[in-house]
Amino acid sequence: MSYAAALAQLNAMAPELFSKPGQPRRKFSLDQVDTLLAALGDPQTKFPSVLIAGTNGKGSTASTLASILTESGLRTGLYTSPHLERVNERIRIGRTLIADHDFARRFFQVHNAAEKVVDEGALPQLPSFFECLTALAFLYFADSRVDIAVLEVGMGGRLDATNVVDPLLSIITDISLDHMEWLGSTIGQITREKAGILRRRGTLVTLPQHPEASQVLGEVAAELEVRAVSAVPYMPPAGVRGAEPYVIEALGATTELASPLLGIHQHRNTALAVAAAVELCRQHAFPVTPAAISEGVRKTFWPGRLERITGNGADWILDVAHNPAGAWSLRSGLHDALGEDDSRPWVLVFSCLRDKPVQELGQILFPLFKQVIFTPIHSPRATPIEDLMAAARATRTPAVAAGSVPEALDLALRVVEGSESASLPGAGSVRMYDFNRAAQRQVKPVIVISGSVYLVGEARGIVMSDIKHKEHAL
Repeated sequence: MSYAAALAQLNAMAPELFSKPGQPRRKFSLDQVDTLLAALGDPQTKFPSVLIAGTNGKGSTASTLASILTESGLRTGLYTSPHLERVNERIRIGRTLIADHDFARRFFQVHNAAEKVVDEGALPQLPSFFECLTALAFLYFADSRVDIAVLEVGMGGRLDATNVVDPLLSIITDISLDHMEWLGSTIGQITREKAGILRRRGTLVTLPQHPEASQVLGEVAAELEVRAVSAVPYMPPAGVRGAEPYVIEALGATTELASPLLGIHQHRNTALAVAAAVELCRQHAFPVTPAAISEGVRKTFWPGRLERITGNGADWILDVAHNPAGAWSLRSGLHDALGEDDSRPWVLVFSCLRDKPVQELGQILFPLFKQVIFTPIHSPRATPIEDLMAAARATRTPAVAAGSVPEALDLALRVVEGSESASLPGAGSVRMYDFNRAAQRQVKPVIVISGSVYLVGEARGIVMSDIKHKEHAL
C-alpha cells in the first residue's frame, strides 16, 4: 500500500485527546499496547532505550541526546511527538527521517496486526493514532537494528504507549501544569503520572525543579529503590546567557557546549542530555566521548523552539510554547534570539487549543507586542477566535483576527511602526507595513509565531517554502 494511503488511514483515526460531545473519553491501557506489540513480535525488546517524560523540554532533551549518541558512532533511533509539518519527523535514525516507503510498509503491518487481534477478540478496539505510530517506530527501529533508541513520552508517562519498554535510563524534564483534565490538577498529581516511567532499581536522570515535583519524584524513587543521577554538574556557570557557549567537565575532560537551541531554559535540557550520555558511557559501556558530547550538542536540530528564520522581508521567531511555563520561557528567550538592543516593534501571530489557559498565556505574552494577529488552526480542539480576542482585550493589546494562517502571515508582514494606516477585517484602523519604505530603510519586522504546534508547523512550512521559492527565482 502507498504512503498516501497510509496517511489517509492514519489521519482518519480520532485524536486521542478529542471526544465528541456526549461520547466517553478514550481509556488508555498498556495491556492493549502490549497485546498489539506481541502480535508484531515484541519489537520493543529488540533494542535498548532511554525514555524521557516531562511537561516542557523533553523533545529538546531527546533530540540533543540522540545527536550526542549519533556523534558517538551509534546507530540511534529517535521517536518524538508531535510533528510540525510531516508525520515522518517523529521517527528517525541518526539525522535521517523514516522514508515514505518504510513508513507505509510498517504502518500497514501494524494496521493489519491490529485488525487481526481485534477480530480475534484480544483487543476491544483498534489502536489510537499515537499507539499506532509508537508500534510503527518500534518496528522500524527493530528492523533497522539500531544500537539504541531515544523515546519521548507523548503525554504523562504511566499510561503512555512508549512506557512498555524497559529503559536503561529514565529522564524527567521540567514539570508544570498542563493536560490537567488527563493528568491531574496539581503539580504533585502530574508528577506522579510522569514518574510512572521509573523502574524498580532503575536509574533516573533529572534536575531540581518545582518543590512539589521534586518531592514526589523523591518519594517515588525511594519506593522503587531508583538510583538518581543529577544533571547539576553539567549546568553552565552563573551568568551565562542562553545563546553563549560555556565549558563543563564531562568524562574527565573539559568540554565546550554551544547549543543552537536558544533560551536560557535550554541549559537545563542540554544538561539532562549530557548527564544521560555520561551515564550510558559509565554504566552501560556506550562509546561516548567528550568530543562527541561537544559535537552532538552543537549539531542538535530541533525546529520550532525559539527558532529564528530571516527571510521574506522579516525576522521570524517560531516557538511551540503552548502552556504558561513555555510562554515564560519564550518571553525570556526572545532577547537571546534577537539581541538585547533590538528596538523594532514585534508582532505576534497566535492561536492555541481550547484546553490551554488562554487568559494566562495572554497576560504573559500579549503585552510584549505592538499587534497580535489571531488565526484559526486545523484542530477540533482549537480555541474559538472570540475567546482569543477577549484575552487580548483583557491586556489592552491591539488584536485582529485573520481568516487563515497564510492571511495571518501576510497581515503580520504589513504591521509595523511608522507606516501607512489601513483597515484590517475586524481590527479597524491599524498601522500598516509599507514594503517600499521598509526596503529603503532596510528594516525588517519581527514576527513571532507561537501558541500551538499546529500553528507553528503550518506557518513554518509556508515561510520556508516562500523563502526557497524566492531564492530559486533569483
